Amino acid sequence: MSYNDVGVVILAAGRGARMKSDIAKVLHKVGNKSMVVHVVECVKKIDLNNVIVVIGHQAQKVKDEVSKFFKVDFAAQEQLLGTGDAVKVAIPGLKSGIKDVLVLCGDVPLIQESTLRNLLDRHKLNQAKISVLATDIDNPTGYGRIILDQQNNMLCIKEEADASEDEKKIKKINTGIYCFDKEFLISVIDEIKPDNNQKEYYLTDVIEIAQKRYEKIAVFTMDDPKQVIGVNTLEELGKAEYLSRQLDK
Repeated sequence: MSYNDVGVVILAAGRGARMKSDIAKVLHKVGNKSMVVHVVECVKKIDLNNVIVVIGHQAQKVKDEVSKFFKVDFAAQEQLLGTGDAVKVAIPGLKSGIKDVLVLCGDVPLIQESTLRNLLDRHKLNQAKISVLATDIDNPTGYGRIILDQQNNMLCIKEEADASEDEKKIKKINTGIYCFDKEFLISVIDEIKPDNNQKEYYLTDVIEIAQKRYEKIAVFTMDDPKQVIGVNTLEELGKAEYLSRQLDK
């Protein structure tokens, strides 16, 4: 399948306060490579050329690091107002021939090429407006939960800070990796409101907007949660380092 019409947005603007480090979160290294470089390398293996890295905290350092290895475009998020706002600043950098937009996080360094190809293929075959990459994990604390109805249709994603006690028991989590129909994404991005406990613009809110519009939302559940471990603490960084060595074997 050709991916010439796929643009990529990599979210790499965050501060990463829980890392308790002076280094921007995405610049922490896993297997001698900074996390954001791992993610860019993965999408470049698929030969995706319209790649935009959203920078914010320590913007110049992140830009310099990525540019050492790859030629990509950058979009600056002036204020760190959440993932919805980060994607919004990247949209002008998407080229005119782009039909679908793959959104990734710069702190998910173990994601594999085959997983992204599967997500893109399914998204295109389903002709979905949004495809969400999910996985099931035993300890979902800290992750957004995937809320499904009785027919397994997706209703929304609830962030941990906004989830009820029952919702927190759900083991199907959002990996933070999505594929969007570009025109749909542009049409909904301004509808996101910061009415949550964090006062941020959550990209995940577009799920609920799509659902209310009766748009097609697909959930692709992958069975290797190790690939989508997010790194928010030094402990998780150590875990990612360990797992990266397993993947290399």
